[in-house]
Amino acid sequence: MLPLAVAATAATALLAGCSAGAGTEAGGSSEPVTFICSPQEDWCQLIAAEFTAASGIPANYVRLSGGEAVARLSATGETPEFDAWFGGGAEGHLAADESGLLEPYTSPNAEQIPDEYKDADGTWTGVYVGALSFCSNTDILEEIGAEAPTSWEDLLDPKFKGNIAMAHPGTSGTAYQALWTEVELNDGDQDAAIDFFGKLHSNILQYSKSGSAPGQMAGRGEVATGVIFAQDCQKFVNEGFTNLETTFPSEGTGYEVGAVSLIKNAKNPEGAKAFIDWSLTAEAQDLAATVGSYSVPTNPDATITEDMVDFDTLKLVHADIDAAGKARNELTGRFDAEVAPAPKE
Repeated sequence: MLPLAVAATAATALLAGCSAGAGTEAGGSSEPVTFICSPQEDWCQLIAAEFTAASGIPANYVRLSGGEAVARLSATGETPEFDAWFGGGAEGHLAADESGLLEPYTSPNAEQIPDEYKDADGTWTGVYVGALSFCSNTDILEEIGAEAPTSWEDLLDPKFKGNIAMAHPGTSGTAYQALWTEVELNDGDQDAAIDFFGKLHSNILQYSKSGSAPGQMAGRGEVATGVIFAQDCQKFVNEGFTNLETTFPSEGTGYEVGAVSLIKNAKNPEGAKAFIDWSLTAEAQDLAATVGSYSVPTNPDATITEDMVDFDTLKLVHADIDAAGKARNELTGRFDAEVAPAPKE
């Protein structure tokens, strides 16, 4: 969290920004908004606190990875415990929508967001973008006699046996993005993607539930390389893991559009809409970098820092987000059955 004095200043600024740009009047209601939050914990804490400071609406959240969020929403069905979902890849939001768990909402502030970062029907709207990367510990690489991987095929090198970590795509949006990237690189061939991860399996030390955890494992020297989003690797570098190096696959790297959406049958739909409106403002999106979350904001007026990835320098795999969302349940089920079961509590 920000120091108290800085947080107070930020809250004052955001109050003005939210009043000017929210688009949904909360009417001074004290009914709380409860949302799923999929980014890292410190960012979740900050946005809950700053939304309350800006709007006067109490905010509560539960931190869930993308796959966990879909499972939790599916379990509660028509009586959801959440009003909105913040973060996690848009394909996860679409998977939830396929199950009838979301309600379309087009925020007045969505007009500021580029078309490629939002759903035309208002099912989801992007709040940040992140690129997949390889986050490697240079000391461990030297120990095993390997170079930092610069291609997906590099990960299959026997030198990396037991020295790679990634999350499980059944619980993590990050890992599902990696899985879907292989689908796209193989011209939509899901069998080929499953085959690739079957080959990679012997090099995997552990499948985590959280998408960012493999970067921490690399930082601690438990593995040579973690498959995570670049913004998470940079966060760990800035937090003291200075022996971490970020590289990108030459064949092409997938990217995530982190989204926000409205939960169907929300207990506080107007408060949820106010939260969505606020999250699309530049002021709200600028908060991420203050807690070391260096994803690229979708609002063109938000600040780009030197710690953020320059997408113009990357070879991107432009995924079909609709197709990725529709295939999510079946494809993660195949991974669970044919490659590795999802980690348990």
